[in-house]
Amino acid sequence: MKIFLLTHERELHRATNTGALALESANEIVERILWQRVTPNKDLTRLIENNEAVLLYSKAESSSAVSRPTIEEYENIIIIDGTWQEAKKIFNQSSYLKNAPKCTLKTVNDSLYKLRANQPKGGLCTIECIIEVLRLKGQHKMATELSLKFEQFNG
Repeated sequence: MKIFLLTHERELHRATNTGALALESANEIVERILWQRVTPNKDLTRLIENNEAVLLYSKAESSSAVSRPTIEEYENIIIIDGTWQEAKKIFNQSSYLKNAPKCTLKTVNDSLYKLRANQPKGGLCTIECIIEVLRLKGQHKMATELSLKFEQFNG
C-alpha cells in the first residue's frame, strides 16, 4: 500500500502541516509529491490512467449520484495536502485528478484538528485521513502510532 500526498508548495513551510507527521513516522507507506500545475507527476498520472490509484475526496465535493469505489479496492491512495482552499484549487486545475476514481471516508467524528481555521464540517486534516485509511487497510499499529503523534502535535 502507498499513500501519496499531493502537496501544495506552501505546505512545505507551514508548521501546522500534518502530512509531515506521517512522513516522519510512516515514510515506507506515505510519500509526498509536490503538486505542479503545468508538469504533473508522471508516476501519479500513470497510476490514475491505469485505474491503480484512488483520490480521497471530500464528502462535500463528491456527488452521491455516481457509484464510488472503496479504499479497500486500491493499493494506491492519493490525498491532496493543503488548506481546503488550496486543495480545491489543486483539484480544479488538475484534469488528471478529475479523471481519477474518487472515494470518500465515512467518518462519524468531526476533525480534532485545531491549529487551522476554516475547517469545514465533516472535513478531516491530512493526518486524520491517513489514520482512517490505515485503519481501513488493517494497519492498526501504525494508525495508533500516528494518532498519538497527532494528539501531541495538536495539543
